[in-house]
Amino acid sequence: MGNGYAGKILRVDLTAGTVSEIETEQYREWGGGHGMGSAIFWDLCADKTISGFDPANVITIMSSPLAGTLAPSASRLEIQGIGVQSTPEWFTRSNMGGRFATMMKFAGWDGIVLEGAASKPTWIEIENDRVVLRDAETDGLWGLDTYDTQERIWNLQVANSDGWREIGTKSGERAALQSAVITIGPSGEKKSRVGALIHDAGNAAAQGGFGGVWGAKNLKAISVIGSKDIDVADAAALLNARFSAREDLGVNVDEPKDGFGWARFSGNPSPAVMYPMPTDVGSRPQACQSCISSCRARFSDGLGNESSCEETYFYFFADMMYNQGQTTPTVRYSAEMVQRLGINVYEIDHGLNWLYHLYQEGIAGVGKQVDIDLPWDTYGSREFIETYQRMVADREGAGDILAEGMWRAAEHWGRLEEDTASGVLHYSYWGLPEHGYDPRAEAYWGWGSILGDRDINEHDFNNLFWKPSIAKWYGIPSWMEAEEFVTKFAERMLPFDPDPMMLDFSEDGMYSEGQVKLTAWHRHYTRFWKESALYCDYRFADFYSPKTEDRGGFTPEGEPLFWNAVTGDGMSFTDGMELGRRIWNLDNAIWTIQGRHRDMVKYSEYLYEVPYGGHLYGPYWMPTFEDGTWDYRLVTGRVIDRERMEDVKTMFYELEGWDVSTGWPTRETLEGVDLGHVADTLEAAGKLGGE
Repeated sequence: MGNGYAGKILRVDLTAGTVSEIETEQYREWGGGHGMGSAIFWDLCADKTISGFDPANVITIMSSPLAGTLAPSASRLEIQGIGVQSTPEWFTRSNMGGRFATMMKFAGWDGIVLEGAASKPTWIEIENDRVVLRDAETDGLWGLDTYDTQERIWNLQVANSDGWREIGTKSGERAALQSAVITIGPSGEKKSRVGALIHDAGNAAAQGGFGGVWGAKNLKAISVIGSKDIDVADAAALLNARFSAREDLGVNVDEPKDGFGWARFSGNPSPAVMYPMPTDVGSRPQACQSCISSCRARFSDGLGNESSCEETYFYFFADMMYNQGQTTPTVRYSAEMVQRLGINVYEIDHGLNWLYHLYQEGIAGVGKQVDIDLPWDTYGSREFIETYQRMVADREGAGDILAEGMWRAAEHWGRLEEDTASGVLHYSYWGLPEHGYDPRAEAYWGWGSILGDRDINEHDFNNLFWKPSIAKWYGIPSWMEAEEFVTKFAERMLPFDPDPMMLDFSEDGMYSEGQVKLTAWHRHYTRFWKESALYCDYRFADFYSPKTEDRGGFTPEGEPLFWNAVTGDGMSFTDGMELGRRIWNLDNAIWTIQGRHRDMVKYSEYLYEVPYGGHLYGPYWMPTFEDGTWDYRLVTGRVIDRERMEDVKTMFYELEGWDVSTGWPTRETLEGVDLGHVADTLEAAGKLGGE
């Protein structure tokens, strides 16, 4: 097929133990990643109302044409299907980097589709076009943690004495690299709703509970290695684009101008380790294939290698409290353990804070309302975090309840109503933990999450908080005045007119047409450029830069530049936005089939009743337009206004062309994005929105 595509998608029927192929061309119109995954799920999952644990749940693992090429920070995977973490169980997504997508493309596959459930523990071995379903118990994988599983697979795939091994079915196909493996740990094997998929070290697809879904399918791991080429449309254009981007926008390591941060092409390549780096342990950055960010770290003692962000942080304060203000290697040990066991770190983190609060209130403990046996007198120690994580992963004692996710655990113990009203259980939407960017401050983050299926976890606009807040916290001059800063963003938000009011985070701005447009833009942008083209969240969208004369960023020129060099499509940025809108409409049709209705779109009670106090970050500064002027102002102290939230929902549905009384897609809108067959299905189900 060429032009970035391998040309075929692997289809695995775990129930029958058979494999077949889907021609990628059938789904080429969706671009890749999420778009292809949603379309395949729509076609192959006959009953979309089933539980994620049902064998008929269809799981897609898709790459993009950019994977394995020189396109920067774009060799990622999109994983989709019916998740088991949220309440209700929505069709949802997760995503990971690393080298699996690249190796899958080198093996000749654009993606993998999983159907059915194996009768016994199984793993899949892919070597170019040779695909074998192997016994995970006989091969000694079942019961191992994620790191040991990968080591065991690599040991089974022994190279010849010259370092090469034959792969695939054709003579001369050989490789010297280790295969790329995605696996579940004990948590997934126990069908936990907080089970994660892990690849190498530090690459996790944790949202959605897909680790537990794989466990229900009796699927332990997928290993892939390949030796094929990836053809691109214009190799010279791709190479020149990469060199040009590095020269014009990339960081100069000898003279770095822009610190660490998400969604910045010019950000320094540095590990996203969220606690003070140990001074007695050496470290270096580590990156995914084709990445220019290097957001993970490898340590000289190997402990917690390639961990980043939340897992490097969640036990930091407990460790420091236990050790009289000192941090210890236990912080990195806890990060490594959560990956080895294959657990969603946000559930572990928020759950631990919740349980510790209940323990201090005398509610949690042996024989208490929350009957849980944890060594609370050692809270902050290695012993405590190991006991807690193993309890969840192995479903030991109360861990059997916690493995259902903290929302369901609170419901089991009769704490849900009280603890979500007070905010002690910091779960904002769909029974899922809040990310740290609170809907009472960063409204679009909340709107995007509650109008979708999960915490969005997309940092494109976070620098509107980080830049001014860091300046205020440390008393340093603002890098850019508020009006200029929001203008830089707005003028790159095609196809909308460059309206800075989309970035007004004042209290009135939260409920404005501008914030609704920002939310819609973000959903369309990420559905294609980030989740289908699979540009990394750490580098895109790029709205501003310290390297350019006008201080404007790489968006919207950068995204199509690499896409077109690889695919030859001639796609514009706006074309990609329109395709993202089409994908977003298909996803909403799936949620509608699953039972979504406007009346269900509500936050947890504490967001309406408890003023925002800053939570993780403290004083929270963002650009606001008040009294006729732009400035950075505090946005703490707010609650969500119920009536005005209803206005936001109405404006959003109107903007998307959906039925404002139900939130369901209408025929006119679906046919407008060439989804008439989807409208037919919704109409037959009695769930087509009125015009």
